[in-house]
Amino acid sequence: MIARDSNIRLELRGVTKTFTSRQGDVRALDRIDLTVADGEFVSIVGPSGCGKSTLLNIVSGLEKPTDGDILLDGKPELARLGRTAYMHQKDLLLPWRTVLDNAALGLEVAGVNKREARERALELFDRFGLNGFEESYPSMLSGGMRQRAAFLRTILTEQRLMLLDEPFGALDALTRTDMQEWLLSLWEELGRTIVFITHDVEEAVLLSDRVLVMSPRPGRFLTDQAIDLPRPRRYEVVTEDRFTALKARLLATLRGHEQLAVS
Repeated sequence: MIARDSNIRLELRGVTKTFTSRQGDVRALDRIDLTVADGEFVSIVGPSGCGKSTLLNIVSGLEKPTDGDILLDGKPELARLGRTAYMHQKDLLLPWRTVLDNAALGLEVAGVNKREARERALELFDRFGLNGFEESYPSMLSGGMRQRAAFLRTILTEQRLMLLDEPFGALDALTRTDMQEWLLSLWEELGRTIVFITHDVEEAVLLSDRVLVMSPRPGRFLTDQAIDLPRPRRYEVVTEDRFTALKARLLATLRGHEQLAVS
């Protein structure tokens, strides 16, 4: 299901990744094909070690594929560093910088002078629930607030394609639910394109337009499931029959291949 329009933001064609070590070659990804439309929210779920993070590293330009092509906005793109906004599970806030200075860091790296970067970041502090913590340091924030600050830093890169690698994985259940609802609201407002990595099938169904299930290593896509639940979407949808059915279908695919991998 395409969320906004038919413009293609990201396309992967036959992307393969093999790591070479003294112990031999390890194929992490095997002929990955993926198309993500502008404004779409796509989640990828799969067992640990299946290559999900490797895939995002390749899309972001941090790693090179062994084979295959990556297209951004319909064009083959070899130099991808700086073309996407990438947020990891750990917030990676710098402990010696205030929350405001952490949020403005991406703009400074992009060449914006410090004063302007702080002003642009400050404009969004209320929207991100960070008012009053501008001059606080990361150690003074809760886990959820640290993730909001890290997400603000990511948003301020102003890249249309956002790569989120389990950004809520380290949070407690209640905070995680709050952050999921907050992300839904923010995505509906900003209309960015998101590729989201998670181990949590329920989280994937709640947030996404499509959910892809990845096999154990070497990672391949086993299914591409459209999430035909209405938007705007709120957390209460998790109790509905259609939500439960979609979650059960994805879990069956995921668990079936996990069992094959260990048998």
